[in-house]
Amino acid sequence: MPLHNAEIAAAFDRLADLLEIEGANPFRVRAYRNAARTVEDLPRAAAAMIAAGEDLSKLPGIGKDLAGKIAELVETGHLELLDEVGKRTPKTLADIAAIPGLGPKRVKAIYEELKVETPEQLAEAARAGKLRELTGFGAKTEAKILTELERARAIERRTRLFDAEQVAEPLAAYLKAQKGVGDVTVAGSYRRRKETVGDLDILVTAERGARIVDRFVAYEEVERVVSKGTTRSTVILRSGPQVDLRVVPRASYGAALHYFTGSKAHNIGLRKWAVKRGWKLNEYGLFEGDKRIAGRTEKEVYDKFGLAWVPPELREDEGEIEAAAKGALPELVTLSRIKGDLHAHTAASDGKFSIREMALAAKERGYDYLAITDHSKRATVARGLDADRLARQIDEIDALNDGLSGIRILKSSEVDILDDGTLDLPDSILKRLDLAVCSIHYAFDLPLDRQTERVIRAMDDRYFNILAHPSGRLINERRAYGIDLEAVMRAALERGCYLELNAHPSRLDLDDAHCKMAKEMGLKVAISTDAHSTNGLAMMRFGIDQARRGWLEADDVLNTRSWSALAKLLARG
Repeated sequence: MPLHNAEIAAAFDRLADLLEIEGANPFRVRAYRNAARTVEDLPRAAAAMIAAGEDLSKLPGIGKDLAGKIAELVETGHLELLDEVGKRTPKTLADIAAIPGLGPKRVKAIYEELKVETPEQLAEAARAGKLRELTGFGAKTEAKILTELERARAIERRTRLFDAEQVAEPLAAYLKAQKGVGDVTVAGSYRRRKETVGDLDILVTAERGARIVDRFVAYEEVERVVSKGTTRSTVILRSGPQVDLRVVPRASYGAALHYFTGSKAHNIGLRKWAVKRGWKLNEYGLFEGDKRIAGRTEKEVYDKFGLAWVPPELREDEGEIEAAAKGALPELVTLSRIKGDLHAHTAASDGKFSIREMALAAKERGYDYLAITDHSKRATVARGLDADRLARQIDEIDALNDGLSGIRILKSSEVDILDDGTLDLPDSILKRLDLAVCSIHYAFDLPLDRQTERVIRAMDDRYFNILAHPSGRLINERRAYGIDLEAVMRAALERGCYLELNAHPSRLDLDDAHCKMAKEMGLKVAISTDAHSTNGLAMMRFGIDQARRGWLEADDVLNTRSWSALAKLLARG
């Protein structure tokens, strides 16, 4: 069974971690990390590309050697080099390396001096006070590591929406290909476009339920069949998720879709409306006594209550039913309203393509503008630009704009916010930019009040425009740093600054709750991809999903505007 892109990327990341722990050449380590990001950002499955005879060595940063390793993973499910390295350095050390505060040198010391190979053994050593005895460690470091381990155990591991798509969509297409099948919909938190997904719920209408159940359990990725009936079945896939299939009659499909989409709180809210009218609402339909009065479509159910149809992204019992009753649901932003992307990287820092290539890719997406935001000098690992290099890039962009039609390249930079709240580049160069996207990339562990003060002080710089990935979290990898985002939002509103909703599936930062908070304050949000490749620009749709969950409309989003209108909003006088 071919691996999904996420699994290939995870293998390269694990190999990079182990090589870094061993002290391998940094360029070699970086090559595997870059390969992981390239595969992760592919718009199609690498397995499908190989099956179609496409040459993966032509992908940025891949080459023949890495293309061969991708093919090896796809065809065998294993990577011989990873197995070889794993014999020298236990693969579980990569799990330890993922713990905040532990770099490769510390992991190597823990392994060599204490023979610790797993997070469980690390916790035991920390509780016994053994870590503080190592050079470079102390009681505070030991306590912090133990806290991080306990926090990681408490977190429910869920699948990123992006990764869930790679599992759900091929399975839905496989079921749809069965003769006699009508509707096939992946419901649950997946349909509500939550940033992470638990189990997958698939609803199907079919002429013969038993036949589609047989096809479902025969899917090549099924590892274990938990249950199997004539109209329902549950399986566990090789890649981890549990999938529940329900075959429903056409007459009750809408009611079932509503029920299995959820959320539970939204469903309870609507059932209360039914009870007040003497009706009953369940997965089989809306009933008055024994008579089904609605249920064929979701809209039919909402219409019967006198409610506007509620988009799945809003079904969280956050006032959407009341808004539907008043005809006051927001007209949620759509991907078609986006005029440009305000956060993208090139090969000048840690991206993979030239400015021109990124601009032409943005033009192909129908954008009017693209901001080039290569890192500033503080981000040494990303080969950040100092003032001189940025000045040369500004000149290059001016020359490109003179020769390109149909797309405007915006001069920008992702400027590090230093720990004292100053910006990483001087005003003398910042004033030449169309906008400055500013962010935190280090000193994540400052106390909440100091971190908040750090960002607000940075906003005092008149060339500060947008705060990128405001909480700093990485889904399933790194928790948000302590910061009072409400205070930051109010400060941004007062100063004429804005916050970003970073659309990368690992970030989706702002979260939906803070998007809604921004809307209620009147603070507009930029939805940007933080693209490091031309494929990365396609991640905008995940930002749109998150924005819709946060009730954002087109007017709430900065980059739904033409450049001339946007430039006026960015000007700080």
